[in-house]
Amino acid sequence: MLRGLYTAAAGMITQQHRHDTITNNISNLNTPGYKANEAVARSFPDMLIKLTGTGGTPQQTVGRVNSGVFAEESLQLQLQGDLVQTNKSGDFAIVSDIEVPGVSFDESGRSVAPDGTVTFRPQAFFTVQNADGETRYTRDGQFSLDDRGDLLATDGSRVLGTGGPIRLPAGVSLDQLTLTPDRRLVDSTTGADYGQLLITRVDNPNALIREGNGNFRLTGDPAGARPAAAAANVEVRQGYIERSNVDAARSMVDLMAAQRAYEANQKVIQFYDKSLDEAVNQVGKV
Repeated sequence: MLRGLYTAAAGMITQQHRHDTITNNISNLNTPGYKANEAVARSFPDMLIKLTGTGGTPQQTVGRVNSGVFAEESLQLQLQGDLVQTNKSGDFAIVSDIEVPGVSFDESGRSVAPDGTVTFRPQAFFTVQNADGETRYTRDGQFSLDDRGDLLATDGSRVLGTGGPIRLPAGVSLDQLTLTPDRRLVDSTTGADYGQLLITRVDNPNALIREGNGNFRLTGDPAGARPAAAAANVEVRQGYIERSNVDAARSMVDLMAAQRAYEANQKVIQFYDKSLDEAVNQVGKV
């Protein structure tokens, strides 16, 4: 009976984590470049139950019993979001459709080989430099200029070009910038070249750690991130921003499902509590 209590409690904790994850996704519906999180629930290790034999009788296998579920991790859905046209010269959006030879990806951007090997669709990101000089990656292309002419991301990070941080000369505004097909920022009036945007291809986007403000840092093998070639099915569009890839309708359905599952586990705990109360206070009197 007590095992059932712990199993139901574990279910409540898992559904609470799932509820929090979905709520965070919904709150970022209008955040440019936001990538949704998905809570992954796994079961505790199964236990093999056996009937101990007596008098020379061998043991008999009764079966396996599960001891509960827990939310092990949250996976990021690094999929392309819809583009919204803003007609602002400082807004940029990445359209990424990188293919891997011989690999077919499903709608979640994942491919599972017959031997169980999992491959994720590579994604492209703007490359920025934070206040500590560390490289970070983002899909939020709402850029601005500071007093020195540095091109900045939304959180104040410096936008990197192939030759380092991009800085515009004094007196040059974002309205004068034009993005060429090879990702160069040129002056529409003078034709001056102010640098080429550094777009980084990340082979395994699930290795990225979310840091907030739309920025990610890469863990593991640094060789998994390299400049994306101009002809690698990666396009940068000026005057657009990428919307969050959160599906509002699906999120609301998942939110209600998590709430109902939480309430179901709650009722199980109430049932066990009532049963224990009767066992102690009623049966104990007989």
